[in-house]
Amino acid sequence: MTLSAAPRISCEVLETRADVARIFNIQRYSLNDGRGIRTVVFFKGCPHRCPWCANPESLSPHIHTVRRESKCLHCAPCLRDANECPSGAFENIGRDVTLDALVQEVMKDDVFFRASGGGVTLSGGEVLMQAPFAARFLARLRQLGVHTAMETAGDAPLSRLLPVANQCDEVLFDLKIMDARQAKLVLNLNLPRVLANFRHLAASGICVIPRIPLIPGYTLSQENLQRVLAFLQPTGVTVLHLLPFHAYGEPKYRLLGRDWAMKGIPAPSADEVGALRQRAEQAGFQVTVGG
Repeated sequence: MTLSAAPRISCEVLETRADVARIFNIQRYSLNDGRGIRTVVFFKGCPHRCPWCANPESLSPHIHTVRRESKCLHCAPCLRDANECPSGAFENIGRDVTLDALVQEVMKDDVFFRASGGGVTLSGGEVLMQAPFAARFLARLRQLGVHTAMETAGDAPLSRLLPVANQCDEVLFDLKIMDARQAKLVLNLNLPRVLANFRHLAASGICVIPRIPLIPGYTLSQENLQRVLAFLQPTGVTVLHLLPFHAYGEPKYRLLGRDWAMKGIPAPSADEVGALRQRAEQAGFQVTVGG
């Protein structure tokens, strides 16, 4: 597989007010984004360009419109307006939501949080692109007794990461390509900053859970895993989530009119995942596949 350079996008490209966020989805009844039954809020915008991204609609910070051919009535003339389309064929990806409205929306699921020990997880995209809002939103949820978590690559100034992490009961922290040059070239990711941020969170007593996406051609190797394990051992973190590659996001690329870089790449076999799990367990880690 040829490694190509990722487009450069700043983490500061989407600056909203602290009381308004741009999101593109709210997913209820999730079991894989923290403990218990979760409601996951997906934030729009990401500075990275992971070839395997399962949420390509999250990458742009802008609201944009897509057309679903299966719903289209081929009206003449076509207004190409998601708000006016009679069949719903035109759909806006992304919307702006106020802090109060989003709190009200997720608290509809409070009964499930309390029954299962679950809560709300912030995902994306990259949550840290909208850090001021995320910190305020999580603080409000904690005041209401809701368990909070976020998923992040951790690639932002510590001054942006820490206020959000301090409002999380769990930080689900992705560790991807562990070679700094390749991480920058392929993902547009500042690996030294990511690792420094992880160390800081772990040393601060924040519950940080490292996760490795197992991606053929990129991270699905004993070498990359060994680099992760060697990094984690001095931090005192002993849990590890392995996230095998899947192609569930491929239809989204077609909808967006984009090429899927991982087309035709099979998911890791049970034997491949099992070998990595065994290696991590032998090193003393408590391993979960999925997460």
